[in-house]
Amino acid sequence: MSASIASTSKAATPRRRPLAAALLIALALPGMAFAQTAKEKELEARVAQLEAMVQQLVAQQQQQQTQISEVKTAQTAAPAAPAAPATATAAAGAPKAAPIQSTTIMPTANPGTRFSYGGFIKLDASVTDTNDGDIPDGTVGRLFYVPKAIPVGGGHLAEGGTDTDMGVNFSRFWFGADTDLESGDKLKAYLEFDLFGGGSTAFTGNEIATNTYALTLRQAYVQWNNWLAGQTWTNFQDTAALPDTVDFLGPTEGTVFVRQAQLRYTNGPWSFSMENPETVYTPFRGNMAQIAGDDGPMPDLTGRYTFKGDWGHFGIAGLVRQLKYQTAGVPATPTVPARPAVEDDTTGYGISVSGKFNLGKNDDIRYMVTGGSGIGRYIGLALNNDAVLDATGDLDNIDLIAGFVGWRHVFSPKLRTNLFYSRASYDQDVDLTGLGITKGAQSAHLNLIYTPLPKLDLGAELIWGQRELENGDRGDLNRLQTHVKYNF
Repeated sequence: MSASIASTSKAATPRRRPLAAALLIALALPGMAFAQTAKEKELEARVAQLEAMVQQLVAQQQQQQTQISEVKTAQTAAPAAPAAPATATAAAGAPKAAPIQSTTIMPTANPGTRFSYGGFIKLDASVTDTNDGDIPDGTVGRLFYVPKAIPVGGGHLAEGGTDTDMGVNFSRFWFGADTDLESGDKLKAYLEFDLFGGGSTAFTGNEIATNTYALTLRQAYVQWNNWLAGQTWTNFQDTAALPDTVDFLGPTEGTVFVRQAQLRYTNGPWSFSMENPETVYTPFRGNMAQIAGDDGPMPDLTGRYTFKGDWGHFGIAGLVRQLKYQTAGVPATPTVPARPAVEDDTTGYGISVSGKFNLGKNDDIRYMVTGGSGIGRYIGLALNNDAVLDATGDLDNIDLIAGFVGWRHVFSPKLRTNLFYSRASYDQDVDLTGLGITKGAQSAHLNLIYTPLPKLDLGAELIWGQRELENGDRGDLNRLQTHVKYNF
């Protein structure tokens, strides 16, 4: 029996081992599957984390490249601005200041537009003495040198006077906007104002209490590559040749001086323009009367060539214009006969040569010579007229020649002086104009300008001016003009 039991036990052992192995495998599989799933999840989480870090690094790199590109654009494409006399020169190799604007600050502006702002605050103070009458208070002749305002012909009834004037009327500011388009085109907008607008009420523009003045538009234009449209200096004028003055203008009678609306094209040294026409004439035997005539169909046409070099610059400009006069007819009355309508036109023309010649590091000569017929309003703030009417109402041109020459010397970076002389002469038929019209004017100027701090000028200028009539009468002006001027 024992043998039987032992035999049975031995026989059963092989059958239990496969069952136990199967049972053991069945119990182990869930654990193995669970362990594999957790590991995969951990790996997937690590991969996702690495992918997020890579994306973050790529985004940071792209942002840094964009910022670097904007900074380089802001540094290399500085905003263009009108030239102004410099009192100091930046040291060579000085580090550039970090840009304060790398993106557009106006939401309606073109992308990448750069805005600029500048100007100056200027206090003018002068003492003026005239020998043949007094310049009326509050007029332009009291604020700066205007040869047409010099009193002449007062005789023994006119008394000269000495007047002191102070004001900030000629303080100025400007705005600029420059854009470089993706197409490569360049756009520029420019606005310039001063306070020389006077006032229209007892509480505006008077010297009694407030001394407030109105805003005056000087320039407003847009440029697209070589084209300019808007109001700026006439193309017939060379502003770069003007002397360094304390007075607002300086050699007034010898200078082309007009700002007006125009369309201009510039290519290298050449520039051409179509400008606003305006005729001013003297009535028959009207002496100093000045009347604005009718605007003809033709704009004033100009052309200029400017040659520049280290020695300075030279410019020559031409002007052709139509002068026109027109009046309506007057019907007859019981006491006055009928007067027919009168219309006439003629051609005015002129040429101007100007420039600046450097005599060395500290000296230069500046000059302008202008001659022509029928271009009176372009010279000396319309010191004389374009033409005069004859007895039948036809226009007769007034001829002129005008110019100035000046010397500038720099004693040191803080001190400079200017000496210049200016003159204008007119050739006109006195049988038509009368003898009370300006025959010519001249002036001499000597100034000293001190710059104690960067862009701060303290200046004083001695001015002698004289105006002469066709009848031989002359009036003199002597003035001490001073200013404190801070450019910003």
